Amino acid sequence: MLRRAVLSAAGTAAAAACVVAFAAPPSQASIIPSAAHAAPPPVAGIPGSPGSAGAPPRQLFVPDLMAAVPGGITAAQLAKVRKLADVLAVLPVDGGRITVNGSSANVLGVSPQAFRSWTPPMTAASAAVWSDLTKGRLVTTRAAARKLHLADGHAYPVSAAITAAVPFGTQAALSVPGADAIVDKARSAQLGLAKNFAVLINAPGADLGALKAKVQSVIGTRGQVVNLVPYIKETPGELPVVTDVPTPAAGAPANYLLLYQESAKAYCPGMSWTVLAAIGEIESGNGANDGPSSAGALGPMQFMPATWAVWGIDGFGQTGPPNIMNPLDAVPSAARMLCADGAASPATLSQAIFDYNHATWYVNEVLALASEYARNYPGV
Repeated sequence: MLRRAVLSAAGTAAAAACVVAFAAPPSQASIIPSAAHAAPPPVAGIPGSPGSAGAPPRQLFVPDLMAAVPGGITAAQLAKVRKLADVLAVLPVDGGRITVNGSSANVLGVSPQAFRSWTPPMTAASAAVWSDLTKGRLVTTRAAARKLHLADGHAYPVSAAITAAVPFGTQAALSVPGADAIVDKARSAQLGLAKNFAVLINAPGADLGALKAKVQSVIGTRGQVVNLVPYIKETPGELPVVTDVPTPAAGAPANYLLLYQESAKAYCPGMSWTVLAAIGEIESGNGANDGPSSAGALGPMQFMPATWAVWGIDGFGQTGPPNIMNPLDAVPSAARMLCADGAASPATLSQAIFDYNHATWYVNEVLALASEYARNYPGV
């Protein structure tokens, strides 16, 4: 099964290396105030919206490439990258490897308003994440929070150009492999993170190998370009359908590729399985993060309980009440609901996806990812 949001170990390591390479120099990091655990100075949030998370963005961007340059990306380089064919959007970020609560961490400094559009849908929709970020708090991935031993409601020593006690905020998924945490631009400047150390590049539908070479020519041999979206074709046994059903019915799909294909065929003839695959990847990473979301959605296809009460069914010979957490029920239920909304017809497919999640950016992302699946699985 092709998974768009998953990097190989080598890809993750390369992305992390980009962050590490531009950490604050040791000479800067040695400038440590004596009151290391004192409360940090006030940090400004987004102008015009102090403490306000605002509405989720209308459009999301998937970071396909990341380019980093010693000393930072220049305005001229950024302009050249933006003008390359197939590049839809770019976003410069600060960053570096610093010390958080006594352990090293790769941290990005971002503009909350701009970076929000470059995060996974659940993160972009979370008001808590962006409220915490604008208040100068540290937002980390779940894995990083465990690694760094961070707990809600506490501040921790963060050391880079200075040491400051930084409040820990929300845990959230990030779209930049290798990044453990994010802070806003004001906190980034306070800590001395490398300014504009890298640029994120969104180029849906591009030949990323060819584009990577073009970006490399722009930033020069001292820079590094990392593909954040390598495609991994896994054998059926490497992406199993995991359920809490002790013994699934005979003939039930054993992996997500078959589950998406057979659900489309059985429950919505005329709709491509790639639509279900795209929704399943965007909503939960094919069951890797099945909620509850900040809105209360559950399961691999992220149904709201009230919607599930109407559309949930037993799929592939399952018995008993339909289980929102069971992919053998959830994926067929999603196919059934999409079909009722017109997904079987190309003319009404976009509207059906919009009915599934009322956002234009969501429709565009599903269709783009479905097209990528189709290109990588010709004839399937």
